[in-house]
Amino acid sequence: MKKFVLWSLALIITFSAAIYQRHTGPTNPKELDVTLNNKLHELKLVRSLALDEKPEVKLNITDTKVKARLFFKRFKSDEEYQVAEFSYKVYPENSFLMNKVFNIYEDHGFFAPVPQQPAAGKLQYYFEITDSNGTQSYFKDSPIVIRFKGGVPSFILLPHVLFMFLAMLFSTLAGLMSIIKFPLYKVYSVWALILFIVGGLVLGPIVQDYAFGELWTGIPFGWDLTDNKTLIAIFFWILAVVMNRKADRPLYSALAAFVLLLVYSIPHSLFGSELDYTSGKVTQGFILNFF
Repeated sequence: MKKFVLWSLALIITFSAAIYQRHTGPTNPKELDVTLNNKLHELKLVRSLALDEKPEVKLNITDTKVKARLFFKRFKSDEEYQVAEFSYKVYPENSFLMNKVFNIYEDHGFFAPVPQQPAAGKLQYYFEITDSNGTQSYFKDSPIVIRFKGGVPSFILLPHVLFMFLAMLFSTLAGLMSIIKFPLYKVYSVWALILFIVGGLVLGPIVQDYAFGELWTGIPFGWDLTDNKTLIAIFFWILAVVMNRKADRPLYSALAAFVLLLVYSIPHSLFGSELDYTSGKVTQGFILNFF
């Protein structure tokens, strides 16, 4: 019974952290509710585009009576905003998941083209929509940013996501067990370390290489926050496993689990790779820039 409760708590905490990260990440779609012609529309605005995707901004609007325009320019540039008209389009949906699970075969909405950027390049944009009540601008004072990246094959990306999720799950479980000194905390500590090494230090750099052409941009080569927080968590879990090899020191596992939960809650891709259009070099953000 005690083991069941611990597993249940670990699953709840892990799913909660994953959902939190999903909703706070700077490259996840930005959500916005707008009322047009007295009907509510839930928009999911793109903030990340792979180079093998159509370079377009979509508005989830099916009311063809509205009109919309997109204003965009390169991120952190002194360029004037360019304008693109949104047009209503219907694309075939060829995803097995969307077809067979959600029974969706077409993608409807308003689409506006944007110029594709190199990997780590960014565009900022805002838009305006005109309906029967007039014209309204959205995000003009705080433009949305799209980051471009290389396409990552699903046979690399999916195992990476799976191993990272399992590492977080086993880490949380080991931490909970260590708090109540449940004997199996040592076993799950080792599994947490193994899973995190595979997901974070093996598959993670491969994903980044596909996306931005760099295997590792953390210390000592750069200040990429995602790489560095992985490095910190790995250090604490190695310490926990080593300190528990010949003695019972559950505090180390509890600390390592807390550190991993903490770094896992930091939005993914925060202060990530960014193309400097002036120098032509890809740089990584530094956490002190946040303050």
